[in-house]
Amino acid sequence: MIASLLEPQALRRAARRTQNAAGRPSRGALAQEAAKNAFLKLLHPRALAENPVVLAMALAALLGTILVGGAWIQGASALPFGGGGLPPTVVGLLWLTVLVSTFSEALAEGRGRAQASALRGVRSDNPAQRLKNPDTLISAKGESPAFETVPASDLVVGDVVLVEAGAMIPGDGEVIHGAAAVDESSITGESAPVIRESGGDRSAVTGGTVVLSDRLVVRITAASGASFLDRMIGLVEGASRAKTPNEVALTLLLVGLSFAFLVVVSTLPFFAKAAGGATLSPLLLTALFVLLAPTTIGGLLSAIGIAGMNRLLRLNVLALSGRAVEAAGDVDTLLLDKTGTITLGNRQAAAFLPLPGITEREVAEAAWLTSRDDGTPEGRSIVALAHDRYGIQDLPTPKDAVFVPFTAATRMSGLDASGRSWRKGAIDATLRFVRIQHGATAWEPPPELASLTDQISRTGGTPLAVTDGTRILGVVHLKDIIKTGMRERFLRLRAMGIRTLMVTGDNPLTAAAIATEAGVDDFLAEARPEDKLRLIRAEQAQGKLVAMCGDGTNDAPALAQADVGLAMQTGTQAAREAGNMVDLDSNPTKLIEVVLVGKQLLITRGALTTFSVANDIAKYFAVLPILLRPGMSGGGDPLPWEMTSPASALLAALVFNALVIVALLPLALRGVTYTPQSASRLLARNLALYGLGGVITPFVAIPLLDRLVVACGLF
Repeated sequence: MIASLLEPQALRRAARRTQNAAGRPSRGALAQEAAKNAFLKLLHPRALAENPVVLAMALAALLGTILVGGAWIQGASALPFGGGGLPPTVVGLLWLTVLVSTFSEALAEGRGRAQASALRGVRSDNPAQRLKNPDTLISAKGESPAFETVPASDLVVGDVVLVEAGAMIPGDGEVIHGAAAVDESSITGESAPVIRESGGDRSAVTGGTVVLSDRLVVRITAASGASFLDRMIGLVEGASRAKTPNEVALTLLLVGLSFAFLVVVSTLPFFAKAAGGATLSPLLLTALFVLLAPTTIGGLLSAIGIAGMNRLLRLNVLALSGRAVEAAGDVDTLLLDKTGTITLGNRQAAAFLPLPGITEREVAEAAWLTSRDDGTPEGRSIVALAHDRYGIQDLPTPKDAVFVPFTAATRMSGLDASGRSWRKGAIDATLRFVRIQHGATAWEPPPELASLTDQISRTGGTPLAVTDGTRILGVVHLKDIIKTGMRERFLRLRAMGIRTLMVTGDNPLTAAAIATEAGVDDFLAEARPEDKLRLIRAEQAQGKLVAMCGDGTNDAPALAQADVGLAMQTGTQAAREAGNMVDLDSNPTKLIEVVLVGKQLLITRGALTTFSVANDIAKYFAVLPILLRPGMSGGGDPLPWEMTSPASALLAALVFNALVIVALLPLALRGVTYTPQSASRLLARNLALYGLGGVITPFVAIPLLDRLVVACGLF
């Protein structure tokens, strides 16, 4: 049946027919939706309260509105700044600052909602065929099982459903019977179908995917509303995105800074009066508070976090929490499986090495016989090497020949014919087999065998012994192929201060050779699942953050223990539940990209926080000396920075305050470009670029905007 599942052309055509055709909204549509949601946020104090800095700005703008409105009712002479159009303009700019801040968050959320809308089109409440007696299907031979048709939303954990070709899988579950090709393009974006079958690590299925051939019996493992697809929708929308500990800490810092500036602004009238300066009106003090508060990072903070999760989603990685993304940026140790991550998934036959007295062709012919019907990648590579080296395409075999398949228990494959046995497999397994063939006769393997196996192991290869009856003919050298560019990637990780550790079941000699060739920092050989868990705990006991990836049920404890656990979408349900990230492409190498995205998120937040704080302090010294001058219309001595008047300087500063959020929004959504380097060099770079830039920008931009304000007739 499996052969029928692998007809690629027909299945890919079927997959394309079932792919979601929902279009993506344009940038203009996203901006319009974000603008509408930014206004709606102003009507919901609870939404504003999630960002205390934005809430403080909104309250300040509301206070300014009340002050101007009350004065207007009393008469034009009661207006601050001597009346005219200046007070309403100041209030309008205060509200503009609030709207720009809410717009940045609404735009980031809008991107998530656009991605979620496509996923929502996948979710449906199609009828499901719930089996009345699951045992009937498994024992029946071609007979239709008894089932009842129910809505997919009525299914509960433990229900067993039958899903036939062309039907949508109604919910997350485990395949308990059958094998079929499944189109997962609605989840992963990959049009090529995948095989799902009972048992092993390919048994997990996701609700919303489509069976393309045959049929599956699935046991439901997630209730309606709690499926993988539901969690994806909630997370990409931002509806279930909780603040991370770092975001909470930064928010508290910003609240503290806002309170400090509130105290400064509240005490200014007393200092101004004592110095014989200007009389500062409440509206001026309100505007001054909005200018000095950390509005830039306050308005961009949520957008940075949401954009970080969305960048991961563009890599087809679903982060189940913002905390996981941040942890990826702080990772100290990276655990990587050798097979499929550092090396290509399949080892390739590289050479036939005979023992003394045996020719290389004899080894090749015996290896070909044992691999002719071997469907494993290693077996196919042996057949290909025998053909390339010696032109072996077919060898005569007796009619009674029986192929012995490879199993995890025997770790050998072979051929039995006319009382003769050929075997190929792991060294210890084939030696044990040969000893059994010798029976009671004492037998020891030739000493040259150990020399050959050690030679292969030291070069990072895997030796397979080849036998003919009671004779060992030689060894097949299987070589792990290191993926292109892995050494360079590990060098980049080392430059970031991340220690890489390869985990493999190979013997120490083989593991050491591969580790040296790949360029990893350390390795764990002959590793079992419990060894991974022990290693993660040991690293964490030293205060380190650990990231790893896995796909099997035996990886679940380690995935749950790791600070960043990247589970494969093609893995088991247990692995996906244990990890805090899921790779929809099931590419273990992507763990490195996840770390880079995490670092980019942290660096973006740090860079914009540095700019914001430096910018606020610079605005204090750029604007305050001007606003303390008597009179708002100018006159007298020239103003600092060649400003036209205190009033125009105030408007220019408020315009700058709003525009700087708009200017930095693309950077917050895209992320600061990250170049691997040490933490000290990175800190120095950020202080020079964003710290110094935050100090200089107000002294350059506000005078220019002052001239623009005057030229436009705003004052």
